[in-house]
Amino acid sequence: MKNTLRLIKNAFLCLLVVGIGLFAPAEAISQDVSAADRPLEDPREVYEELDRRERSIVYETATLEMRIIDQRGRERVRELQSWSYSRGDVSRSLIRFNAPADVRGTGFLSVSEGSGEVQRLFLPALNRIQTIQASQRSDRFMGSDFTYEDLGERTADDFEFQVLENDLEMGIMSIKATPVASASYAYAHFVIDTRRYVLMKATYFDDKNTALRELTAENVSEISTDLWRADKLTMRDLKSGRRTELVWKSRAFDEKIEDVVFTERNLMRF
Repeated sequence: MKNTLRLIKNAFLCLLVVGIGLFAPAEAISQDVSAADRPLEDPREVYEELDRRERSIVYETATLEMRIIDQRGRERVRELQSWSYSRGDVSRSLIRFNAPADVRGTGFLSVSEGSGEVQRLFLPALNRIQTIQASQRSDRFMGSDFTYEDLGERTADDFEFQVLENDLEMGIMSIKATPVASASYAYAHFVIDTRRYVLMKATYFDDKNTALRELTAENVSEISTDLWRADKLTMRDLKSGRRTELVWKSRAFDEKIEDVVFTERNLMRF
């Protein structure tokens, strides 16, 4: 589920050791390997590496559970499926709700190519497709604590970065990311595991430095060589006390998804 999932999804590339020649002295080899293994320290490069690793998966399908929990602990549970494709500057994703009955068949399609992005929501009760406008991007997605903005594309060019803390021993970097264009928040703090390239926490602030929402990742596991993913995401509304949990029940990678899946015609199927 795009930006938020793009940020938390992790990666398959590690820092590559560059070959230095068969007859190089042993001491020189040791020095070069040490330099190549040194973690990235520039915040933009860290964010770009997070994104590169996410894009290493071309096709992905998943089944998920969404739990919306209000401040009194009351819970609504929804089941959904997702399909995604990413190659170069083209990204497509489809989310379809399967249960309960009041949301069954609702679908969300996001298509991004270059700097252009279109988001469309299908509401079966109305039997029509709604295009998500710029003014709606801060709205809650299907009553959850995720927004349409969270499900959109963000690249390193969309932010200005500042390192807040870089613990090389622990492999944790805290970054301040300020959107260069209008957004529903003034800036965010990202806490990134720079050994596995996992976004562990993202906190969103308004222009008065008040924390608005907080995303946390849990149950991180290696799903392929040097590619780590969280099996649970929780978005908390820090003002209301609500939270929404996304739990992955199953995943499949790089099994081809036909282009027809990411069309308006398919969006309306339920």
